[in-house]
Amino acid sequence: MARAVVHVTIAIAKEVVVIVVTSPRRLTLAGQVLALQLAVVFVVLAIIALLSLHQSTDSFVDEQGSRMRGVAEYLANDSVVREFTDDPHAAQRLAPPIERAVSLSGATDVTVTDAEGVVVSSSDVTRVGRPARLGESDALGGRGWSGTVSRPDGRVISAHAPVLDDDGQLLGLVLAEQRYPSTWQLLTDSGTDLAVFLGLGAGLGVSGTWLVARALKRRTRGLDAAQIATLADHREALLHSIREGVVGVDTRGRISILNDGARELLDLPATAVGRRVDDLGLDPAVVSLLAGRGDVQDALAVVGSRVLVVNRRTARSRGRGVGSVTTMRDRTELVEIQHQLSSNLSITDTLRAQTHEFTNQLHTISGLLQLGAYGEVTQVVGTVARRRADLDATITERIGDRALAALLVAKSSVALERGVRLTLTPDSRLEPLPDDLSADLITVLGNLVDNAVDACSAVTDPRVDVAVQERNGGIHLRVRDNGPGIAPELLDTVFVRGFSTKEQTFGGRGIGLPLVRVICRQRGGEVRVTNDDGAVFDVELPKGGRR
Repeated sequence: MARAVVHVTIAIAKEVVVIVVTSPRRLTLAGQVLALQLAVVFVVLAIIALLSLHQSTDSFVDEQGSRMRGVAEYLANDSVVREFTDDPHAAQRLAPPIERAVSLSGATDVTVTDAEGVVVSSSDVTRVGRPARLGESDALGGRGWSGTVSRPDGRVISAHAPVLDDDGQLLGLVLAEQRYPSTWQLLTDSGTDLAVFLGLGAGLGVSGTWLVARALKRRTRGLDAAQIATLADHREALLHSIREGVVGVDTRGRISILNDGARELLDLPATAVGRRVDDLGLDPAVVSLLAGRGDVQDALAVVGSRVLVVNRRTARSRGRGVGSVTTMRDRTELVEIQHQLSSNLSITDTLRAQTHEFTNQLHTISGLLQLGAYGEVTQVVGTVARRRADLDATITERIGDRALAALLVAKSSVALERGVRLTLTPDSRLEPLPDDLSADLITVLGNLVDNAVDACSAVTDPRVDVAVQERNGGIHLRVRDNGPGIAPELLDTVFVRGFSTKEQTFGGRGIGLPLVRVICRQRGGEVRVTNDDGAVFDVELPKGGRR
């Protein structure tokens, strides 16, 4: 048996999956539909034929019943019939009027009975002397009747008329009967009209079925039902076996495809398919990424405590847009690594800044020694020592956590190197913290201070104020700069806006604020940003462990 091989290529983001389906050659879905519809057409035509047959039968009953009633009533009123009904020689005397009635009306049989219903004369002489078959007739009661009567040789349309004397006494009955025609006779009688209707119906049915089959064949690419079902099964298995999340959104913003990975990453219910994206309670930035227009490459989305890298591509079929397909990867572990490296890089930057600062001071001391200005050397050393001691004392007296205090000292040196004055507010107070909370605070504060220094470094008299306090059983951080602030339209999306994996390095720009939000959410806290003569970032972190 011939085999049919179907190759289907599915492009998801940058990955290509090829499914090869091999199956026996069967009747295509279009062919099956054609065969089914042709069968339906012929069934309909058969029903029409039966209805036509039934209609012909009803017409025959109405027409012949009326004719037989006329024949029976005519004979019942004939003077010869009334005179000789009870005559011993009625068979011979009534034969002429019976024969005339048969020849004129076309009746199959005409019979005359006595008052007891026994045949006294008939066009069929074998019936004489036998009881007539009256069926459901009540003509012996003196009333006319017509209807169907079953006889051994078949059904007949029979009309019964009473024969009455001048006093109204029943003398006998006249029975005029016409046999039912055969089915073939009924069909041939209405053959012309029936052939027209059947031919027209068959032609229209076959033509319409052929057009539907052609359209269906184009739609299904000539595949049969089993192949389509196999492809659907492969599609479902493929989508749900992909570790990355895959979300399909149609042109009306409703989810059409949602695999297990995407449902887990976005924390969506199983009933999300078919619902609009903006009705699922997702962050507006995530909704924009899923249901927006155009292509998106390597965008960042923060969902709960996860950091997702999102790619969106427009889906097209025959050149027409049918929605979009979005893939997403969980990069939370990568951000965790960056969290740790960010702390190390902060220390590295601090050491570099301090190295540069102390190199300049050593060069100054070296020059003074070469000039023999020993008094000035003592003065310079004393000034440097006092400045460093004052800075260290100001921070360490208020910040009991040594790691965080060291960060602030280091960031002060980095800011000073860039001409920015970093100040710890007088109301700042913090006791020693657990190691995990201290590490998270270092990352959060380090990123916020770096952003603040970058933001205000170009203004006159740049300044960054840092507040660290314990309140309501948690830690409150505030970082304020006197830079240009943040555009109002970006206040709600600043923690995801601007991320790009292009030329992205650990510690590089674009990942700092999303990292701050991730850490805050993992600890059950939050981060907010406002404008007040510059940008103001407020962070609330509970003292409890990570969720």
